[in-house]
Amino acid sequence: MSHTDPGHPPSASAHRPPMVARAALFVAAVTIGAILAGALGATAGLLAPLVGFLVFAAAMVLGSILALLLGVIGLIVTRQRAGRPARPGRRPAMTAALIGAGLLVVLVVLVRRGEDVPAIHDVTTDPDDPPSFVAALSAPGNQGRDLSYPHGRGEVTALQREAYPELTPIRLPIPPDQALRRARQSAEELGWEVTDVDENAGRLEATDTSRVFRFVDDVVVRVRPDGDGSIVDLRSTSRVGESDLGANAARIRAFRDLLQPGG
Repeated sequence: MSHTDPGHPPSASAHRPPMVARAALFVAAVTIGAILAGALGATAGLLAPLVGFLVFAAAMVLGSILALLLGVIGLIVTRQRAGRPARPGRRPAMTAALIGAGLLVVLVVLVRRGEDVPAIHDVTTDPDDPPSFVAALSAPGNQGRDLSYPHGRGEVTALQREAYPELTPIRLPIPPDQALRRARQSAEELGWEVTDVDENAGRLEATDTSRVFRFVDDVVVRVRPDGDGSIVDLRSTSRVGESDLGANAARIRAFRDLLQPGG
């Protein structure tokens, strides 16, 4: 027997999803929008790299958790119970919960990636006598920054030696002038922007800009004679952040592999 009064049909609100389900979907949509706005805005130059990254990170952390939480609550509120059919709004709640859970999985993967490398952002092939920046000191993005080595917190040198023992001076069987030209060619092939070359000092400086967020890292290459050949050292440092997620070490490896004969 129906309990519905035929003279009083169900109100429109009875067919509307609960507010929590609608809120969950709204939060999920805003979260995705903020993630895209942060990443694409910084990549396109509409936002400063750090601002774009902070928007992205806040959305990934706070937005994903809130979307998942509201989505789960929405699923509970709209569940089928006491012989009654499920209330409207389960699909928006489910969508929000899945979006939140998916973003949290991505976040965990990114965090786990950072756990495999030391929390440093200044790496060199010669910790005992690292190349020094000269031109980079006057770059607009480095005003007021201390570029002396090691740059960062904690035992940077010890952490680097433990994590990247393979990063050592690069020896080439060619004279320094040829090695410097090869170094410039390698830097340009890697997409670095060469900012200064001092042939007398055997020094090359460049910047490498990330594709996403447009973070700028500084690189200095030093070439010195080594018997009949040359010895090449690098230093790569990030302008922003405490951990580079291994980017500077990877940059040095790529340069080394390209610079060496057969590279």
